[in-house]
Amino acid sequence: MPASLRRPPTLRPPPAIARTRPATGSVTGRRLPWPLPALLCWALAWGHWLGMQSLDVGVGVSFAGAVLVGSALALLAASRWRRLMIAAGFPLSFALSGLASGWSAVWWLLPLVLLAVAYPVRAWSDAPLFPTGATALDGLDELIELPAQARVLDAGCGLGHGLQALRRVWPQARLEGIEWSRPWRLIAALRCPWARIRQGDMWAQSWAEHDLVYLFQRPESMPRAVEKARREMRPGTWLVSLEFEALGLRPHARLQHPDQRPVWIYAIRDARPGTGHGPHDGDSSVESS
Repeated sequence: MPASLRRPPTLRPPPAIARTRPATGSVTGRRLPWPLPALLCWALAWGHWLGMQSLDVGVGVSFAGAVLVGSALALLAASRWRRLMIAAGFPLSFALSGLASGWSAVWWLLPLVLLAVAYPVRAWSDAPLFPTGATALDGLDELIELPAQARVLDAGCGLGHGLQALRRVWPQARLEGIEWSRPWRLIAALRCPWARIRQGDMWAQSWAEHDLVYLFQRPESMPRAVEKARREMRPGTWLVSLEFEALGLRPHARLQHPDQRPVWIYAIRDARPGTGHGPHDGDSSVESS
């Protein structure tokens, strides 16, 4: 066939990264209609109360535990008012049931005080206490090359689950964590004695000295993380986010294990807006399973 009649080769675009909708109340990723999440949380709190009572646990301890369960679940709600309604559901229904007659006010205040100490209001805008899976980060070392004795930060480390998952991948790295809640920081330090864990504000601490920063945040706080990474992180360093994309940065790769949340990987090239993607302009998506 003459060259003039040949069809030009078809150029195939690089494979697109599949966007994963975050799980927000069901295994299918669909948001449960309000007030079903509140009803489920109240039911779990009452289930905790009944279970403790069946074990002959004291009334006060059972009540405090049920309030803490409801309050912890309330942190998953999308808005402050819904958090308040979910957290208040069990104690209010308990009072209306008549079971609280003759109780001292101390039992009503003690769980709320404990919750405020464990999870200060200032931290409510960040991710709730939701741990990283033990094997969620396995395989990161095949996609990210870190220098020897790299400094790796878990920003908002909670109880230390993310630090333990990072250690499975990079046992020789210098692992660090920062957590605003003093009780959570203490527990994380006990669970991860090999890591340096400080109490403080993850948004106030500089990320400039770290070779990799790991996040498990909320969608609402990811734009703030993107801005901080662009402003502070050095070229050649890495930002890793479990489940939620850092919109505005081009992913270097996505790690996807079966039945687990996706891990989004971003190679910081430079600090100028719009250029915080991988080390080469031709980076394409990589999916590991």
